[in-house]
Amino acid sequence: MSRRPWLRWGAALAVVAALTALAHLYWGDLTLMVSTPIPVVVAAAGAGILAVSVLVVLALRRRQESRRRLREAVQEEARDRHRQFLRRLDHELKNPLTAVRAAVADASRQPASDAVRANLEVIDGQSQRMGRLLTDLRKLAELETAPLELEEVDVAETVQDAVDAVVEEAAGRGAPVRMRLDLPSVPWPLPRVRGDGDLLYSAVYNVIANAAKYTPSGGVIEVRGREENGAVTIEVADTGIGVPEAEADLVFRELGRASNARDRPGSGLGLALVRTIVERHGGAVSMASRQGVGTRIWLTLPVTGPPPAEHPHRE
Repeated sequence: MSRRPWLRWGAALAVVAALTALAHLYWGDLTLMVSTPIPVVVAAAGAGILAVSVLVVLALRRRQESRRRLREAVQEEARDRHRQFLRRLDHELKNPLTAVRAAVADASRQPASDAVRANLEVIDGQSQRMGRLLTDLRKLAELETAPLELEEVDVAETVQDAVDAVVEEAAGRGAPVRMRLDLPSVPWPLPRVRGDGDLLYSAVYNVIANAAKYTPSGGVIEVRGREENGAVTIEVADTGIGVPEAEADLVFRELGRASNARDRPGSGLGLALVRTIVERHGGAVSMASRQGVGTRIWLTLPVTGPPPAEHPHRE
C-alpha cells in the first residue's frame, strides 16, 4: 500500500478531469443532477469531520510521543555525562589527596611546634573529608546504573535495625534522642518488599539519621509505617530545625544543603542518595517541612519491587 494516499487521489482527479473534458468536447455542456437524501449528506459530512479529527489526534499523539522520547534521550545523555564527570573527578583528585595525606603524615613525624602540628591535623582532617566526599559522589553515580540484588526484604525489620543504629550512635555522642516507633502488627504486619536489602536499609537509615542530626536536644522523632494500595510507606517525622520552604527541592540534589543547616557537619548527599535508591525501586520520596517546627519525609515503595527493566539479568 502506498504511503502517500494523496498520490492516488491526485491520479483519480486527473482521470475525472480528462473524462469531463472529453464529454464536453463531444456533447457540449451537460448538466448532471444527483439527488441525495439530506440524512445521507449529513452522515457523510459527519464521517468526514470524524475522520479528519481522528487523523489530527493521531498526528498530535505521534508528535507528543516523539517529543517525550527526545526529552528522555536528552535527559539520559545528561545523566551519563554527569556520571562520567564524577568518575573523572574522583580519578583526578584521588592521587593528589593521597599525596597530601602522605606528606602530612611524613611531616607529623618531624619535630615541629604545637601550631604547626595543629595545622597539619587540620590539613589531614580536611583531606580525609574531601576523600570521603569524592567516594560518596562516585557511589551515588554508580548507584544510578548498578544492578540491584533483589530479594524479599522485611521492611519492619529494616526500619527497626535503622532506628536501633541511630539511637545507639546518638547515645554514643552524648546526645540521646527520643524515638517513637509505630509499625503495624494487627491484623497483619507490613508486607515484605522486593528490593535490594542493603540499599533499602541505607535509605531508611539516612532519613532517620538526618532527623536525629537536625533535631535539638529534647526533641522527638517518630517513625511510622503503613501499607496501602500495594505499597509500603515509611514516614519519618521530627521536631527539628526544618527546611526553608524555598529550599525544599534543593536538599534532594547532590551537595544541596539548606541554608539553616550549613553550620552542621554533612556532605549534602544523604537525601540525594535516598531519592536515587527509592526511585530505582519504583518508589517515590516526598517531604513536608516548616522551618523551626519540623520535617516529615515519606518513603513509598511498591511491594512488587522495581519495574521489570530494573531487574538484573540472570543466566
